[in-house]
Formats: sequence, C-alpha cells, structure tokens
Amino acid sequence: MRFSSRLAVVAMAIISAFCLAPMATAEGTTSPERGPVTHLPIPRFVSLKTSEGNVRRGPSLRHRIDWVFKHPGMPLEITGEFGHWRQVRDRDGVGGWVHYSLLSGARTAIIDRDLSPLYSSADTQSQINAYLEAGVIARIETCGLAWCRVKTDGIRGWTTKENLWGVRANEVIE
Repeated sequence: MRFSSRLAVVAMAIISAFCLAPMATAEGTTSPERGPVTHLPIPRFVSLKTSEGNVRRGPSLRHRIDWVFKHPGMPLEITGEFGHWRQVRDRDGVGGWVHYSLLSGARTAIIDRDLSPLYSSADTQSQINAYLEAGVIARIETCGLAWCRVKTDGIRGWTTKENLWGVRANEVIE
C-alpha cells in the first residue's frame, strides 16, 4: 500500500511531534525537551563566539538577515535546532536562526539590574568589589542555587541570580 506524498508528510510530522514531546519519568515529572540534532536540552543558554553574528529569518544562507548581533560573549538562549542552525533569542526576546559555528558553550550572562553589587563572597555582608551596570556581559564561573561567581573586565565576584539574564533560577553550574 502506498501513501500519497502529502499523507506521508503529515504522518512524519505527527511522528516527529510525538518523538520530540517531553517524556514523563517514573516520578511523574517531565524531563527537559532534547534537541533533535545535538540531543542537548532545549531551551539552553550559550554565548556568541564572534564579534558579529548574522541572525536570519530561517535556517539557511538563503534566508534574509534580519539583524546582526555585535557583542562577543553575548548570552543567547537556544530554542530550536535544524541541521547546522540554532534558533536563538536574546534577553529582549529578539531572535532568529544563527549558524552553530558562531556559538560557544561558554556561559555568560547579562547584568539585568542596574548597579548590581558584586560581592567578594556569596554573602551580602561581604565586601563589595564593584557595582555593575545593566547590560554588562559577565562570564559565569560557577553558580549555586542563589549565587553566581562571575568575571567581567578583570573583576571577579559574586552576585545573586536575580541580577542576571543567562542562567535559570534552579540551574547549578560547576
């Protein structure tokens, strides 16, 4: 028995949707969705590897460039995968498709609150090393449940996760 090409496409779409849906674990919770290409969690954070990254309307060189990310180390959230392309968005929700070679697994974050204190230890009673302006990009060295150790412009210290965009509230980075 032969399927029409349209019916085969619909059947494949249904199978793909079922295979990519989050799966329930024995405890009844759902595991994170995995990318069909890398099998890494989706969504996940990465950073821009280069000083310029073309953001396209679709996952190929034939698609129009909508804008260009121009900050090396800028944290981006991957929300989709297709071949060598990753669908990303920035902290403002602006996004599109970027070639995977422009992305790095190095974790960075953007300071989300103006004049966020950078402490010498993960304690609000410790010495303040600096105050960071909103929009500053910092490299994440480690994160616990409430605090992250970051480095920017040669200054290293601790800040609370609520001051950062680029790390999830329950995420631990070692």
